[in-house]
Parts: sequence; structure tokens; C-alpha cells
Amino acid sequence: MKTINQIICIVLVWMAGTVTSRAQVAILSLDSILTKLEMNPGLLAYDAKISAQNAYATGAKSLPAPQISAGQFQTPYQLKPNTGSFMISAEQMFTNPGKLRAKQNYMNGLSKVTAEDKNYQKNQLVAQAKGYYYKMGIIAQKQDLLESTRGLLQYMLKSANIRLTYGKEKLNNIYKAQAELYELDNSQEQYNNDLRQQRILLNILMNRDKQVDFKVDTAFMVKDYETSVTDNSELSMRRSDIKGIDQNISLQALNAKMEYSKRKPDFGLQVGQMFSYGGMSNQYILMGSVTIPVFSWSSKEYKANLKGIGFDVERLKQQRSELINQAEGNLAGLRAAIKSKKALLKNYNRNIIPALQNNYKTSLLAYEQNTGEMQVVLDGLKALQMARIEALDRLGELLQLQVDYERENEKY
Repeated sequence: MKTINQIICIVLVWMAGTVTSRAQVAILSLDSILTKLEMNPGLLAYDAKISAQNAYATGAKSLPAPQISAGQFQTPYQLKPNTGSFMISAEQMFTNPGKLRAKQNYMNGLSKVTAEDKNYQKNQLVAQAKGYYYKMGIIAQKQDLLESTRGLLQYMLKSANIRLTYGKEKLNNIYKAQAELYELDNSQEQYNNDLRQQRILLNILMNRDKQVDFKVDTAFMVKDYETSVTDNSELSMRRSDIKGIDQNISLQALNAKMEYSKRKPDFGLQVGQMFSYGGMSNQYILMGSVTIPVFSWSSKEYKANLKGIGFDVERLKQQRSELINQAEGNLAGLRAAIKSKKALLKNYNRNIIPALQNNYKTSLLAYEQNTGEMQVVLDGLKALQMARIEALDRLGELLQLQVDYERENEKY
């Protein structure tokens, strides 16, 4: 037991040195990364689009440009006394105020749809960021696990080399232990590469230098989503894609009002001044005009558009129902998967890993008492390491299921 305690002390010293060497790198919390997502170019593009749509809406009540004309009026080709005149005129059409209000309301509704599109995109980015963050944490824990295994193997090699000089150890066992150490180097290199990849992906989401180094907090919170109950009304109020459909339905209602307003007449005014030649009296024109959009040949367009809008609204309602139905199914499936993954992880932590730890400690104690083989100790250590890595893999899968559940529920 004294030898086992010495090994544990060596591992703790090794891990403390490893942590100290990594202390120079900043640790970013998940919340700080999610805050930095606001600078993602994709989200900023939505902000620009919303600003553009709001700007367009401010000009929705503008009138058509006035028309000014000037030229000869009823002037013969061969100019004769007292014939012809020079005319200046101005015309202005006045769009019906009801049409202008309907158009402005419709254009104001466009930015509300875009805002929900932005929220949907943000939810996707948040889920991606959480996934990358948790993967980095799992990889970091695997690296620490490999370093602890490295400390144990190095101690065993040192002990085996001493035993070899007294003929109490086999050379092939020493070679096998050395191979295990070299295999750890390969695994660490693979984990380092995976860690760099996830870090680059997170830096891309945060819109900053891709090579900025940082570490993550490995104290993960596992939540009890498997006991949650889906509420359709809450789901509809929370999910931006469903709210986006609701905004689209409202937008189509505004579009219908805009189309229906086309039945209202527009008004026009024409003013003209004629300067007659040859001393004849000057004349003027003052005329009003009104459009008559109720005739069948002039009302076909907005009537057809109103009919089409009705079909679009029905399509959106069916799409909304489909999204809710699909979300309910996805959430139910994720709850079942989370429950199963937790059971697997619990079995690893409560049964499999403790049993393999006891197996390793027993074989190590027998080896120290010269009643066991180094090969058995190495096999026990490798089995324990693989079980711990498997448990971390299951934890990573559980965290990803949690991310998927939060994305489906749109919980930041």
C-alpha cells in the first residue's frame, strides 16, 4: 500500500506541474463565448438587413414625383397671327392615404420577420458554440487522464529497470511498457490536433483571430432534461422559427390589407398656363382626375393576389403545425436518449471503473510483492484507462444531447 501511495503522489505532482504550465493560457467561460457571438458576421448581417428594411419603411408614404412640362400648344406649323400658344403645366398624382398606410404597415412588418430569422440563426450558432466548447472540455479531461497514465507507466518502467538488474523482471515487459508510453504520445498528439480544431471553430464563431489560444472550464453541468414535459404554448412562444411563421402570417394579413386598399381611388391635379401669340388672351388649365379601380378589368390583379395570399396563409399554418409536431417528437426522442446515456454513464462511474480500479490495484500490489506479472499490471492499467476514456466519451455524447435539447427548446 505504501508503494501505491507513492505512485499516487507522483501522479499528483505530475498533474500539478501540468496545470501550472498551462496557467498562462486564459480560461474562457461558456457565457463569455456566447456573449461574443453577437459579433458573428452572420448575425451582424441580419442587423444591417433589419436597419435597411426599417429605412425603406420610412419612405412608404411618399407620393409620386410631380410632372412639369412646357412647350408649344395648338401651334400650326406655319405660324399665323393670333394662332397658337406656349404652355407650361404641372401635374401631381395623390395616392390614396389608405394605400400609403397599408403599404407602410406592410413594410414595417418585414423587419419583424427578419428579427425572428436572426434569432433562429443565433440559436443555431449558440448550439454550435456549446458543442465545440464541450468537446474541448472532454478532450482536455482526456489529456489529463493520459498524463496521469504516463506518470504511472514511467514509475513502473523505473521500477522494472531496477528489477531487471536483479533478474526479477522480463525484458519483453519493459519493451511493452515503453510501447505503451509511445502510444500515449500518439494519443496526445491526436487530442492536441482535435483541440486546435475545436478552438479554431470557436474563434470563427466569435469573429476573431483563429489562432488565439484559450482554455475552457471543464466543470460541466448535467441537467435533468429527461424529466421535462413539453408544453406546446411555451414552445410556440420560445422557438424563433415558429414565431417567425407567426410574424409571416401577420405580414400576409398586412399584405392582404395592402392589396385590398388597391380598390380605393387615387386623385390627380393638373395646372397649366398658356401664353398665346399675337395678343390673344392667355388661357389656363385646372383639372382634377380620379382613378376608378373597381371595374373588372382593373380589379383582376388585386383580387387574384388576395386569393393567393389566402393560400399562403394556409400553407404557413400547416407549416407551423408541422414544426410543432416535429419539435415534440424530437424532444421526446432526446429525453429518452438522455435518460439512456445517463444510465450508461452511471454504470461506468459506479461499477465498471471502480471494478477496474480494484483490478489494477490488486495486480499492482501482487507485482510489488513479487507474486504478479508486470504484463498483468499493464493490461489492468490499459483497461482502466480505456474505461475512463469511454466514460468521457459517454459524457461528451450526453452533453451533446443536452445541447440538442436546448437548441430544440431554444434555451440559451
